[in-house]
Amino acid sequence: MTNHSIDPNLTLGHVALTVSNLDRSIEFYREVLGFQVRSNAEGVAHLGAGRRRHRGAARKSAGTACARHERLISLCGARPSRVELAQSLKRLAETQWPVQGFADHLVSEAIYLPDPDGNGIEIYRDRPRAEWPRLDGNIRMATDPLDLDGVMSELKDHEGPWTGLNPQTVLGHMHLHVGNLPQANAFYGDVIGLDLIMRYGSAALFMSAVGIITIWDSTRGRASMRRRRRRCDRAAVLLDEVAAVGRSRRDRRSGAGNGGSIEETESGVLLRDPFKNGVLLTN
Repeated sequence: MTNHSIDPNLTLGHVALTVSNLDRSIEFYREVLGFQVRSNAEGVAHLGAGRRRHRGAARKSAGTACARHERLISLCGARPSRVELAQSLKRLAETQWPVQGFADHLVSEAIYLPDPDGNGIEIYRDRPRAEWPRLDGNIRMATDPLDLDGVMSELKDHEGPWTGLNPQTVLGHMHLHVGNLPQANAFYGDVIGLDLIMRYGSAALFMSAVGIITIWDSTRGRASMRRRRRRCDRAAVLLDEVAAVGRSRRDRRSGAGNGGSIEETESGVLLRDPFKNGVLLTN
């Protein structure tokens, strides 16, 4: 494990996706998942769950731009409670949106589904951290069957019409798919400054300052997912202090030497990992 050099108070801000059909994506994120549309102009839409910060942005792709890189991102929305998880599950049934799977990870309960472009969505609720199982001091996780009846039973005292996402819903973490885990570990650890908190065998790394990014080796298994090509423009990492962003400008310039790139933008410092996923450091 490493010790992070990035500000431990950072949070996830938003994710920007390039999509093939903007109107179709807006309808999905609004009607199926329950996002609110904050703005929609000039081919770019901003959506959120009620908080000041945007949780997501989508723009229409130009030509074949969305098919140039083998990148797949999973957006993981953390619901405030098991009741909200049940409401999301009910909404998926009402809209007949396809679900790819369910899982009890011991630390969380999750529903998996695709968006209209095939990007992975994980809707989940965390169990209280005091209940997380540990083995030899490490967090223990699994992929057990989800108790669907137990989840849906939460609605017996909470019947009512669908009202969309609870404003307390947050972007809990993200899954990035990369071509080389050691190279990704070097970039996100040495360049971005995240901690390596857990290895999932040889398939994935869990890296964070406060529990943020899961990095999967896209060369292993899940061949049908590897063949899909999607465009993730960037994930915004919000730093509370302007000084922290300034330090990042100086300290992260080694990104180019680690197979990535760095670019100064009006919004902050945009770093791209060796697999062209973007991380925007802003405040």
